[in-house]
Amino acid sequence: MTSKTPMTSKTQEALVAGQFGRRAAAYVSSAVHARGEDLLQLAGFVKGAVGARLLDLGCGGGHVSFHVAPEVGEVVAYDLSAEMLAAVAGEARRRGLANIRTEQGAVEQLPFSDESFDFVVTRFSAHHWRDFPAALREAFRVLKPGGRAAFVDTITPGEPLLDTFLQSIELLRDASHVRNYARAEWTQAASGAGFEIGEITQRRLSLDFGPWVERMATPEVQVKAIRALQTQMSAEVTGYFEIQPDGSFTFDTMTLEARRA
Repeated sequence: MTSKTPMTSKTQEALVAGQFGRRAAAYVSSAVHARGEDLLQLAGFVKGAVGARLLDLGCGGGHVSFHVAPEVGEVVAYDLSAEMLAAVAGEARRRGLANIRTEQGAVEQLPFSDESFDFVVTRFSAHHWRDFPAALREAFRVLKPGGRAAFVDTITPGEPLLDTFLQSIELLRDASHVRNYARAEWTQAASGAGFEIGEITQRRLSLDFGPWVERMATPEVQVKAIRALQTQMSAEVTGYFEIQPDGSFTFDTMTLEARRA
């Protein structure tokens, strides 16, 4: 009789924290995360809000916090990973950004009072959230009446063929991936949480394949699986994602601005 070793039990939150905690320095120094028109848009979104309090939800490497801190009174950089938060705090000190503080926790249960922030922003975090609608409801809860939110994330085109491919390579690259949502799913969920939808900006983001998998330390067997998928897909997929011979590709991002009436 063959004995079987049970798989280790872990929560989604533990998986996300573990995946990113070990790679905190890589995300703080990541060039693709540290630049972009979306970051400039977020800085403009809060420009001149002296004295405002801002929550950076799922702050990751802290690049939103670093960009918006000069414009507001206080930034709370919030993330599941203690290691990531330590790296963000260290970089904030190095940059002389004394108005950034860190706090650890899950997006579905924020440890903040109702109506305690003037702004809530998040960038490239939502596709890791275990409960997407619950996190949006929490973002709405902690936002003051008249407060504004900005949600930035990679999005799926929504078409089943393209959607399946994108979710597949994201999950192979990173086991903590939950889902890239379509623009329509975002607007429906944000409206359902109580937000008034404002301006929506879509962009295309090109990723170099090597740094993309190296940043997450994707196991080689999964890197090969991603490359196999890329080479086997139809022209509709390879054309839409502009897949290059080395595996580099391009996909869609969205910045959704919203407010609490």
